[in-house]
Amino acid sequence: MAIRDWPIKRKLTAILLLISGLVLVLTSAAFVTYQVVTFRQTMRNNLATRSRILAANSTAALAFANEADATELLAALKYDPHMVAAALYDKNGRVLATYPVAASADLVPPAPQPDGYRFEGGRLVGFTPVAQGGNQRLGTLYIASDTKAVSDALRLSGIIAVVVLAIAMLAAYALAAALQGRISAPILALADTAKVASTGQDYSVRAPKFGEDELGVLTDAFNEMLRRIEQQKQELQQHALGLEQRVAERTQELEHRNEQLKRNAAELLASNTELDAFAYSVSHDLRAPLRSIDGFSQVLLEDYAAQLGDAGRDSLQRVRVASQRMATLIDDLLKLARVTRAEMRTEPVDLSRMAQEIVAEIQRATPDRPVEFAIAPGLLAQGDSRLLRVVLDNLLRNGWKYSAKRPQPRVEFSALDQNGDRVFVIKDNGAGFDMRFADKLFGVFQRLHSASEFEGTGVGLATVRRIVNRHGGRVWAEGAVDQGASFYFTL
Repeated sequence: MAIRDWPIKRKLTAILLLISGLVLVLTSAAFVTYQVVTFRQTMRNNLATRSRILAANSTAALAFANEADATELLAALKYDPHMVAAALYDKNGRVLATYPVAASADLVPPAPQPDGYRFEGGRLVGFTPVAQGGNQRLGTLYIASDTKAVSDALRLSGIIAVVVLAIAMLAAYALAAALQGRISAPILALADTAKVASTGQDYSVRAPKFGEDELGVLTDAFNEMLRRIEQQKQELQQHALGLEQRVAERTQELEHRNEQLKRNAAELLASNTELDAFAYSVSHDLRAPLRSIDGFSQVLLEDYAAQLGDAGRDSLQRVRVASQRMATLIDDLLKLARVTRAEMRTEPVDLSRMAQEIVAEIQRATPDRPVEFAIAPGLLAQGDSRLLRVVLDNLLRNGWKYSAKRPQPRVEFSALDQNGDRVFVIKDNGAGFDMRFADKLFGVFQRLHSASEFEGTGVGLATVRRIVNRHGGRVWAEGAVDQGASFYFTL
């Protein structure tokens, strides 16, 4: 388990032990260092004192170059187990006597070195001048001691430090185990309370407070948070109950509206059925009498023209024209009904290509009428291609029809952007209209020109408006008398 995943009790205990151990280790290290430094200084002072005493006793032996007395004097060092070697040098630097008597070269330097006391090669060595009073220097005393005493002192200090460290760590552990609860208990209580609140969704629980310190402030803040959450939960429950009630009311209202829509749909279906029956009646029952009127009028004109005279023939011709116009009106009304009820199928539509096909049909049907058509390329839209073809066919044929009396008739189909909308325009240079009567253009059977001027029934533009409305767009017109007209529509 990683340290970050330890329980807080273990973390607090480990932190206290780590700090205590670090302090004890640093203290022990300082203590051992002090002991070693002090002991080395003591050894140096003791060796210096002994050297001076021995040097003072060696003046006679050096003054008379008495090797036997010098050897006997140095032999007294055998009673100190730490003494390694010693030597007396005369004033010329020659060795007069040594300890031990047959000391090897590695124990006794061949010549005296500068005066002083120092640790070198694992030994404490000293060179002391030998002089009698203020007289000339007689020679030099060399003395060397081992450092076993320092090692023993260091070992003893280390053992003492380890024992003290172990005892202190045990005491620190006992105190940490006893005292960490004062810190961990409030935190554990907070954790237990948070767990109960989160798992059981019970926000009425409260964490116990152990004191007025920072943990006490944290406990108060945590309990206040739980109180607010509990209050918000109650408010949400009340709001949820209100929403459920409103949803139930809305559901009941929607069910009532659905039933009403079903009744309306049934009524609409019945109306459509009646409309279909009416359309069938118009298509079959009304056409037959009109065909009879037109047919018998034609027979009278062909077989009895001489007996009828000019007035009779003119009357019969008027009857025929009226019956044919009635048949055309019936056809246009049926088309308008089919447009209103036709199912929409939205798809991408190339209006430029569709307009060119309609223009080609017009030109094939009336090759003797030269009209200039200008179709802008790349006019695309989304809509029902069958219905949009009806729109373009009506508007293009209107332009073709009302520009018939112009010396250079012209019809244009283009598009422009207006307030972020794509607006399609069909413009002609024909008879135009008075803008005061523009609101009548798109009504059924509403015409601004007489049938003697321009043929038509007044249903085409009404059909255009219904198709455009079904596409979510709008249609309008602008014009002036004898200055042409422009029809605009959006989808």
